[in-house]
Amino acid sequence: MDELRPSSGSASHGVASMFPPGLQAIYGECRRLYPDQPNPLQVTAIVKYWLGGPDPLDYISMYRNMGSPSQEVQEHWHYVSFGLSDLYGDSRVHEFTGPEVPSGFGFELTFRLKREAGETAPPTWPAELMQGLARYVFQSENTFCSGDHVSWHSPLDNSESRIQHMLLTEDAQLQPVRTPLGLVTFLQIVGICAEELQAAQQWNGQGVLDLLRGVRVAGGPWLITDMRRGETVFDIDPHLQERVDKGIDSDGSNLSGVSAKCAWDDVSRPPEDEDDSRSICVGSQPRRLSDKDTEQIREALRRGLEINSKTVLPPISGQRQSHDRAQSRKDSLESERSAAIVPHELVRTRQLESIHLKFNLESGTLLPLCLRGRLLHGRHFTYKSISGDTAITFVSLGVEGAFATEEHPYAAHGPWLQVLLTEEFVEQMLEDLQDLSVREELTLPREFSWTDKKLKISILPDCVFDSPLQ
Repeated sequence: MDELRPSSGSASHGVASMFPPGLQAIYGECRRLYPDQPNPLQVTAIVKYWLGGPDPLDYISMYRNMGSPSQEVQEHWHYVSFGLSDLYGDSRVHEFTGPEVPSGFGFELTFRLKREAGETAPPTWPAELMQGLARYVFQSENTFCSGDHVSWHSPLDNSESRIQHMLLTEDAQLQPVRTPLGLVTFLQIVGICAEELQAAQQWNGQGVLDLLRGVRVAGGPWLITDMRRGETVFDIDPHLQERVDKGIDSDGSNLSGVSAKCAWDDVSRPPEDEDDSRSICVGSQPRRLSDKDTEQIREALRRGLEINSKTVLPPISGQRQSHDRAQSRKDSLESERSAAIVPHELVRTRQLESIHLKFNLESGTLLPLCLRGRLLHGRHFTYKSISGDTAITFVSLGVEGAFATEEHPYAAHGPWLQVLLTEEFVEQMLEDLQDLSVREELTLPREFSWTDKKLKISILPDCVFDSPLQ
């Protein structure tokens, strides 16, 4: 539970030495930006996280920002969090690892909300939104990076607003600060519509942020969130959709995988016994994914946002990463690239001759994006079943760490299937799957077959996946 109060501003009153070093450094950067607001309103956790309270952020300061008429930046409220970085340096929340590495998780959150006419005080709902994101970071130990998207699926202010999701980017004004406890950057939350989230998923977050910066009412140069915005950036300027489509073609897609209604069968030959998991059918009870396979899929989905010249599936390893310090996705992928891959004999790989892939309509319509935006750019894409351990990962020849090979393009570890597709076959599939781009006209079930490749894909009604009898 939080309470609203004015900040003490003690550091500006000559007792800076009594102020915790991390807290003092962040206050200092805020004072640089707002010298006329030494005591902003704050939302503060009544029971601090380090005393057993539920809210990881000790404080959220709220400033009135006058904008910049010359840049067509409107007046707004500016929120700044305190608590994702190390504020105290005494290990009450974060372990101190040195001044040259990220402090705590390495960042604080900010948010810019359009000031409505007649508002004399900032709304406090953004503080709870920031606490929610902070709870996710503390519980999962996943950090945020500029360009990340957050699927929230609810109006950020619990109203009827279309702004129901978020992108993250560097704050428009606050500069990174080097504190005695490490480096702290400021990541700004940007509220977006579902259509803008979809564009960020299918292309990349940075590209969509650039589109929003160019449209004043959709964010403008400082990416100010307007909860009353009723039009998407694509409604305001329909030509921007072409930029997204061209971006996917030139840059590829940052979407590395989805939770889906999917299944696969090994149709090379029937299973020999009930313990043979070569056949993964809807409604069956396949063997569970091993912990190693689960970790690899989870890491692939979590870390697949980083664009790399050579994509690497995380090695199958029983060891989890150390969280002694916050790591960027780039760092973790580089470490994966140099890590020794555990021999696959530890998890028996089965080469399959012929396979049948099954998707519902929503998942099936992502196949062209998977092929065009991921595999043609040397990357991978994973469908993870929402109702079991089944997983299907499409890989290209440029993906290291895959157990599917050019000689054996269909291979499985238990219920996890990998499908390796050559560039020539991807191009052929894109041509044959064109019907998926007009989902409204698609009649289900629909089958696509490539007999020479011994591959069949079926797009099936949801009920097939929902019913255990199918």
